[in-house]
Amino acid sequence: MSEIKKNSRNTENAPKSPFSTQTVAFSHYNNFSAQLPIDPKTGEIVSGAIKEQAKQCLTNIQAIVESIGHVMDDAVKLTVFLKDISDIEAVDEVYKTFFKNELPTRTTVQVAALPLEGALIQIDALISNGEGTTPQKALDLVKVTRNTENAPKSIHAQSVAFSHYNNLSAQLPIDPQSGEIVAGGVKEQAEQCLKNIKAILESIDHVMNDVVKTTIFLKDIADADAVSEVLAKFYPSYVPARTIVSASALPLYALVQIDVAVSHGDGTPPQLPEDARYLVIEANSAANAPKTAYSHTVAYSHYNHIAGQLPLVAETNQIVNGDVKEQAVQCLNNIKAIVESIDHNMDDIVKINIQLKNVADITAVNEIYTSFFSGDLPARTVVGVSAIPLNALVQIDAVVSNSEGTPA
Repeated sequence: MSEIKKNSRNTENAPKSPFSTQTVAFSHYNNFSAQLPIDPKTGEIVSGAIKEQAKQCLTNIQAIVESIGHVMDDAVKLTVFLKDISDIEAVDEVYKTFFKNELPTRTTVQVAALPLEGALIQIDALISNGEGTTPQKALDLVKVTRNTENAPKSIHAQSVAFSHYNNLSAQLPIDPQSGEIVAGGVKEQAEQCLKNIKAILESIDHVMNDVVKTTIFLKDIADADAVSEVLAKFYPSYVPARTIVSASALPLYALVQIDVAVSHGDGTPPQLPEDARYLVIEANSAANAPKTAYSHTVAYSHYNHIAGQLPLVAETNQIVNGDVKEQAVQCLNNIKAIVESIDHNMDDIVKINIQLKNVADITAVNEIYTSFFSGDLPARTVVGVSAIPLNALVQIDAVVSNSEGTPA
């Protein structure tokens, strides 16, 4: 096994947190912590409305990007969290000015709350890392941006491939022919989202079974079971890791939006032709973590994708007794059990995503959070959501380094 080393880095030119690292590079990707509209010189939210706040978030991302010898056009995926979904047009005006070439893929969602009072927006990012991490050799890998007429188009790319992953923009239930939301309820909308994903994948010679992680944003968390029925038609055998996130609102006021990460065995130039043998996707579930209808973890190439963990006790599949601190401990214990079941440890995590029913609970979560790590903390994104499955107070998912890779 080649011991590829995590590269955790911070810059004084962007806001720092004692609970996360600004960027964690592993293999051919840099995983960024979500950036709030904080002026790093004052430590305060910038004055102004949504445009000024969006500019500050992107300026912070740019500062981190440049501190590691990259440029904004190395971004492959951005996720924008808004307090008001109607602000997206104003954000787009600012957003486009930060990129010189084709825009990266993007997911946009309105959440119930952001971690700092007064923040209207938060943005996290996934950045290409052609130089790789030790002991990989530097490669000037080429980002491959693609679109198809068979799926809805927007200002951002439908798919950006880099190294061994395809990063798709989240898909809304839009009929690409009409450009309108499809008629019907959440099942019809979920099916259209998945049809759009399938169309994008087929246009780049991939299939639905190449998906390694699915994130489902729902306007009503009670729709989760109905959406799962639809998902089962698209994944009849293999089921990717999954996280369900409650959205206060979605673009075009849709009921559902679906985001996926996709394997890319053929790689991007100048990787060697043998990469086209398609690396194996390894789906696993741990006996000592709560049982689910989907995979606990899916490994592909140099990353493991952990499904969203609820504060369920594995033996009973019931929510643990206690408040948010006990629930956060249980979520992290479940992640730890999954990570250890695949011969990894918590310090192999490169990115953590936390959803909270009450964003003010982050202070209580932080009291126990660092005790799960002994080395540099992973990058992190925290949002407040209006609901979590099973009425839980917290849900946590993770991306874990996979230095052994997966076999060809």
